[in-house]
Amino acid sequence: MTEYSNRPERPRLEPEIIPPARGGRESEWQYEVWPPYMSSTGGTHRLYVARLGPLGLALLMALIGIVVAVLVLAVVGAILIWIPILALLFAAGVIFRFWRR
Repeated sequence: MTEYSNRPERPRLEPEIIPPARGGRESEWQYEVWPPYMSSTGGTHRLYVARLGPLGLALLMALIGIVVAVLVLAVVGAILIWIPILALLFAAGVIFRFWRR
């Protein structure tokens, strides 16, 4: 049993190799792409990415800071809105409790 454990397992199925379309015909799978992602020119496209300089990095950090500040203000605002509502509910409960006696 130990002599078989070192041998790699053979694949159960051979991979299917599908050749590209011939004779200028395009295969059916190329038409299943959504229209916004289809290329009218075909082929490959290049994407150029530039390195961030000190000014670009500072602007990016400022933008991230502004987004975080807006989110924190939204959360704090939501909490501050609920404080008077909960206080009114508590006061109503106390008044109702004394009123029932």
